[in-house]
Amino acid sequence: MNDNTILVGVDGSHASYKATWWAANYAKHMGLSLQIVCAYSLPSYAAVSFDATYTSMGDDNAAHNDAQEILSKAKAIADEQGVDAQTLIVTGDPSSVFVELSRNYNLIVIGNRGKGGLAERLLGTTSSSLPAYAYCPIVVVPYTDDKDNLLHLNNVITKVAVGSDDTKWGLRALQIAADFAASWGAELDVITVVPGTTNLDDPAEKQKFEDVLDARLESIRTTHPDLKIRKSIVSGRAVETLTKASHTHDIVVVGSCGRGGLTGLLLNSTSQGLLQHSASPVYVVPRKFVEAEEQRVKTGTASGTEAAEVTSLEEFVREVPVERASEETERQIEIDIDPKAHEYR
Repeated sequence: MNDNTILVGVDGSHASYKATWWAANYAKHMGLSLQIVCAYSLPSYAAVSFDATYTSMGDDNAAHNDAQEILSKAKAIADEQGVDAQTLIVTGDPSSVFVELSRNYNLIVIGNRGKGGLAERLLGTTSSSLPAYAYCPIVVVPYTDDKDNLLHLNNVITKVAVGSDDTKWGLRALQIAADFAASWGAELDVITVVPGTTNLDDPAEKQKFEDVLDARLESIRTTHPDLKIRKSIVSGRAVETLTKASHTHDIVVVGSCGRGGLTGLLLNSTSQGLLQHSASPVYVVPRKFVEAEEQRVKTGTASGTEAAEVTSLEEFVREVPVERASEETERQIEIDIDPKAHEYR
């Protein structure tokens, strides 16, 4: 496990560079380093993977060179923030590659709503969705809003929202959200969504949900006595409620149960879920991550998966030291990914 490193995926799209900026900003705040990964597979590379150029199918050398150029730009974003960043080129289907890499990191950051391949490959369908199948939490950083307007990302987190329920992954999401908010000195808004038919105007009915939520928050108040917590009980649909919260919070944290449930709402290609509409980064706590943690506790091992399941990464990972892009290129990328970039220089 790379406990002190955040993994960020890039593909040459502005969305992936924006994810790199968010990851670098968070890494700087937490005293962590970055591992920037560019993944591609041939022959699908030319058709769907990179946003930068078109390369003849099967031309691995050209794909490798493009990957190096992409990594140099991403490294410039990290270097500009004073964050140590290593670079990797990985050959293989991006979905499978990042699921496999998720066994070795505590956090992966990817972009969303950009042109080109990585977000599409990793988020496009439930069956290939990284947040649904990863072994570590995933932060999905939006590039634009629903009207294709560029979104500004704050470099200081002041308000964190978390969707709260009593599932194992929901409870773990609450803990992670509390830790995240405390690390920034931010406020935590704990949101419980109840069925739309619930009459919250009935004091007795509302009190039942408040009692359950208070019990859920007891351990959080013990571990974070100074954390400012706001409780919200809302009747309606979870996706709509959390999407609304994304417009007033710097990040939204949710638990994911895999197929169906909340993940089905968030990641199904036929639905309009939170990841498709959020105006702020979404921190997803997957079911496999929670189960892997439980397994580590039971076995006392460093990994929560059976040894037979772990694949050697050396076969398809190439560490590639790259020079950072020029300052002019880096400044242009900042302008392209955020119209307010000059405000946090």
